[in-house]
Amino acid sequence: MTSIGILGTGRVGSSLARALAAAGHDVTLGHRQPPEQASEPASEPAPEQAETGANSPAEHQIRLADQRLTAATADIVINATPGDTALARLSALATELTGKILIDVSNATRHSPDGLPADLCYPGSSLAEQLQQALPATRVVKTLNTMLFPVVTAPASLSTPPTAYLSGDDAHAKSVAAGLLDDLGWQPGWIEDLGDVTTARATEALVLLVPHVLRRGGFRPFAVSLAR
Repeated sequence: MTSIGILGTGRVGSSLARALAAAGHDVTLGHRQPPEQASEPASEPAPEQAETGANSPAEHQIRLADQRLTAATADIVINATPGDTALARLSALATELTGKILIDVSNATRHSPDGLPADLCYPGSSLAEQLQQALPATRVVKTLNTMLFPVVTAPASLSTPPTAYLSGDDAHAKSVAAGLLDDLGWQPGWIEDLGDVTTARATEALVLLVPHVLRRGGFRPFAVSLAR
């Protein structure tokens, strides 16, 4: 069992928490503000009770804490906070993230009036690169940012096998990330290691496809995948 801290309690963070807890990991959800009862099981926005019953084992594996405590106490930290503010937020946690693996699943974009991605915050770079520069004692891995959130924890739900890309400078950290992907249902053949952290600028740029696909086809889960 691995101790995993997830920063961000939105749809991505909450679904990851449920899936990783169900896989047997010890999961803490990190709120922006300290919750009133940080030691109790997550109920909102990670409703294990509503979905699996009040006595579900996964319920007891998810705790709530503020983001600083979450980062300090986890072996692996997942960034599921909004990408446009993640750099400042995580830079402030440099001490807590020292020596940790940081898996970044967000995209740093500015949004159009309809709320969909419009422009990249770091053209010519990437959020993953910016995080690695700001956190030199942390091993950053980029993944799971090229799909709609339902696919993250249910890759087999698509009719065509999806691809999860890995970018990062540390081979061991990428291997650990691949192990967590396996726990989420990602088959080894669906995982593509692109190389060092600079390759994240390519996968982060793929988010610019999302608004065009959604406006034409509506909200239907999809992933930007590699076909061979």
